[in-house]
Amino acid sequence: MTSERTRGTTARTTTADRVVQSVCPYCAVGCGQRVYVKDEKVVQIEGDPDSPISRGRLCPKGSASEQLVNAPGRQTEVLYRAPRATEWQRLDLDTAVDMVTDRFLESRRNGWQDTDDQGRLLRRTMGIASLGGATLDNEENYLIKKLFTAAGAIQIENQARI
Repeated sequence: MTSERTRGTTARTTTADRVVQSVCPYCAVGCGQRVYVKDEKVVQIEGDPDSPISRGRLCPKGSASEQLVNAPGRQTEVLYRAPRATEWQRLDLDTAVDMVTDRFLESRRNGWQDTDDQGRLLRRTMGIASLGGATLDNEENYLIKKLFTAAGAIQIENQARI
């Protein structure tokens, strides 16, 4: 016999306002996801049965990816701690991007190697490197690889591939 409470329960997927197709952010496989949204908030994420890669299946990490956007401890602001400071300060996004850009370009400029000791052409920098995380999808990793290669970096790796 089913309780009244159980009979009154509905799945989050049936009460969603819309469903958005996405790609799981955890590894380089690229499993398809259906993201269920209600009142502009993600309420459920499930495997996309139309995905030729995952055919509706998700690993435990992919199934729990809803927590990426809804976790109460999720950082939504840029925090910066100046050298030798003991406190974090909030920065607006434009200021943070400008700071990263300035440091990236300075490191590239200071670490640039045009030629080696024997005059062979190098056109590289040892001043910057990239280590990507597994929460980026294939397309994002591809663009990051292109950016760092174009900047002259040769130390480029991704955790999902390691």
